[in-house]
Amino acid sequence: MGIGASAGVAAVGGLALTAQASSGAGSATQGATGTGSSLVFDPDGCTELTTSVTGTDGTAHTVRYRFWKAITYVARPVDEKYQCLNVSVPVEIDGRPVDASDAPILFANSVGGYMPSSVADATGIGAGGMGGGMPGGGTPTNTATGAPSSTPSASASAAPSAPGANGNTNATGGALAANQLLALAAGYVVVEPGARGRTLKNSAGEYYGVAPAAIVDLKAAVRYVRANRGRIPGNVDRIVSAGTSAGGALSSLLGASGDSPLYEPYLKELGAADASDAIFATGAWCPITDLEHADGAYEWNWGTNAVQSTGTTADRTVSQQLKARFAEYQAGLKLRGLNGFGRLTARNYDTYLLQQYLEPSATAYLAGLTDSAREAYLAANSFLSWDGKKATFSWAGFLAHVGARKKTAPAFDAFDLSTGENNLFGTGTTPARHFTAYGAQHDTTGLSGKRVASDIPALLDLMNPMYHLLTERNQRRSKHWWIRLGTKDTDTSLTVSANLAAAAAGLGDDVNHLYYWDQGHGANTDPGDFIAWIAKVTGYHSSHP
Repeated sequence: MGIGASAGVAAVGGLALTAQASSGAGSATQGATGTGSSLVFDPDGCTELTTSVTGTDGTAHTVRYRFWKAITYVARPVDEKYQCLNVSVPVEIDGRPVDASDAPILFANSVGGYMPSSVADATGIGAGGMGGGMPGGGTPTNTATGAPSSTPSASASAAPSAPGANGNTNATGGALAANQLLALAAGYVVVEPGARGRTLKNSAGEYYGVAPAAIVDLKAAVRYVRANRGRIPGNVDRIVSAGTSAGGALSSLLGASGDSPLYEPYLKELGAADASDAIFATGAWCPITDLEHADGAYEWNWGTNAVQSTGTTADRTVSQQLKARFAEYQAGLKLRGLNGFGRLTARNYDTYLLQQYLEPSATAYLAGLTDSAREAYLAANSFLSWDGKKATFSWAGFLAHVGARKKTAPAFDAFDLSTGENNLFGTGTTPARHFTAYGAQHDTTGLSGKRVASDIPALLDLMNPMYHLLTERNQRRSKHWWIRLGTKDTDTSLTVSANLAAAAAGLGDDVNHLYYWDQGHGANTDPGDFIAWIAKVTGYHSSHP
């Protein structure tokens, strides 16, 4: 999904974004086929398109840009439909020529649910997204049994929902398209990579997009861009990633794991370009990450809330046991909160979230309302106090305000192997596996030994940015972080992104992290601020609107 080059309109965070293509000369496809590709970008292999972007101030801008389509970014691709990228470079904004040769590069992935993401059929900027997400491109399959089912198996990192009551937007459509179109209108280069995903199977029934395929593919795409310095317009030393949900997790992982040697064997196998895969800055919206600890974090956060699908609370014993595991994990991190809060533990994390994120978020929201709207909101939400300058409330009041949680317990490593994350750690013809000791110990599918497979710990390190920040302490990581989450997002715990922010800040990185009040999964209500932030951290100065 997304905003294609054919006529289309999406409302995103108050924006009206319209994309409309015009004809142009040249081939739009520049894929490297099969083995032995030179991986050299062809500056002439593009078509010229025009798009109209209405910015956050309501001003419409006409952008003429060059579009390179479906460039295969590895020499030995497993599946070119997913292992390709698109490049969009502005050449004229509102009739004025644009020189994007030194502009920042927005590297925007459209992954949702750790599913496959393809840009091969895109007709313009922002038109990429998930494709071929179901096994074999057909009926959804139960990941635990491989049997067809009428509905997709439960997934903790399922693709974000379409716009709903909370005003959130689909990560593979409107939210990211807003970033991409606004970046183009700001004079930036936009690269949109595809990547393999967990549901892809070959004719032998083998899963070829499970962990760590997606992050390896995105790293290979970064390497392709950096290897083509001087051929691809833009500053390859100023690559800024962006992604939402599972895509936000992968964006975070790109930022944390730059040039980590752990990925080298996988990249060599694909024939990735001989270049760095480090990026300059990271944009992550509601990242579904730190998966091996996400079950405990989820119960610590949402354990007392009823489950949407049942209206009852999750298994109390399971919830309490997982909550205890989170307390142990959090203590071991030895993270300190932002703004001098001190050591973060399971005992004080609610206070930290209230002081650092939730009350400031509610305060900003209420301050932005008209007097009558504010009065109505306060009347309908008595848990919240307002003194005219600041919103205050209790943790219990906040949880009651959020209401039902999305998932049961465990939320990620299900006992019956039914989640998308179980599928993410599948292997060969095995569609799903446990990735936590707790999940394996309570397995209901007949797992012998009740243990995780021996290769799982290494895969978890490859998929978790926290490993690269806290254990590897990677010096080639991104040093600038933009992290966002909705306060009503129950796809994961609020502590996940807060821990990510604290880990990066603890290493001395620049962290811009806030929560959107009353927003759900996939929200992106300040895309204009993100584009301005890119200019600030990259030091890019442009006279373009």
